Amino acid sequence: MSKTKKRPSGHPARVSAGRKAPVAAGPAGPRSAAGAWIAGARLRTLTLGVAPVALGTGAAMVMTDVSKLRILLCLLVAIFLQVGVNYANDYSDGVRGTDDVRVGPPRLTGSGLVPAKRVLAVALVFFGLAAVAGLALVILTGYWWLLVVGAAAIAAGWFYTGGKHPYGYYALGELFVFVFFGLVATIGTTFILAGDVNTESWASGIAAGAIACAVLMANNIRDIDQDRLVKKRTLAVLIGRTGSRVVYVFWLLVAYANLAFFALLYPLAPLVFFTLLLTVPAAIIMFTAKKPREYITVLQLTSLFGLLYGIGLGLAFAF
Repeated sequence: MSKTKKRPSGHPARVSAGRKAPVAAGPAGPRSAAGAWIAGARLRTLTLGVAPVALGTGAAMVMTDVSKLRILLCLLVAIFLQVGVNYANDYSDGVRGTDDVRVGPPRLTGSGLVPAKRVLAVALVFFGLAAVAGLALVILTGYWWLLVVGAAAIAAGWFYTGGKHPYGYYALGELFVFVFFGLVATIGTTFILAGDVNTESWASGIAAGAIACAVLMANNIRDIDQDRLVKKRTLAVLIGRTGSRVVYVFWLLVAYANLAFFALLYPLAPLVFFTLLLTVPAAIIMFTAKKPREYITVLQLTSLFGLLYGIGLGLAFAF
């Protein structure tokens, strides 16, 4: 970018990805090279990988004993894939210019903190690590068709914001998140561990997908005005702020409806309702939020809810 774009009042100008920028990025941003990479990994979103594996593992333990090695490999696939998606998103949005007007924490590429090619290389490394862990699972199980599922998951991660026509720019982000970070991750974990799937796996996969969609909505509603400027048509942009708030709560209700069903079957499941201590404040803030910082709080609370829900219900299945 050869010219500095006009930015909304109160937000610092970004620098080109090809220029060297100081690492310090203000109160909300990273203050060291290591901090920049950690921020770029978006650690709070890793719950989207952990929760379905926990749920899928618990569902598998309803049917049989499970291999600890396979659990670990499933977890590594999910975490590596999530980090790869985060860095790929950082790279693609950065080089496309989408992050030039963002109001959240600075991104590695869009802010010029790190050269774009380096961010892309790291994204590909994490996709590669996910592929290696997935290949190990294929070898252990003998289910070679899982290679197709793994390739589809990596492709979905890349084309969320990558390529000429990223589906994340056409209000399809929630659909793919629901499928891959909900159904595929949960049911796939159960099948890898037990060689079969059950009602616990299917239903909790729906819950995991709903929570992932809630996390995505909490992120995208913050950026509605900025995404409109760069023609990024997320679901939040299409249905507006009020509609997005309603849909966010809908996804939470889907998760709790599943929990209510399992509370009738598993004695420990009702304990997961303690997560209402997180989601009720999150919903209140969502409907009253006016500043980006408030939406970030909603995102943090929702991510923590996803982690506790996945581990809690997974343990209820197992014990």
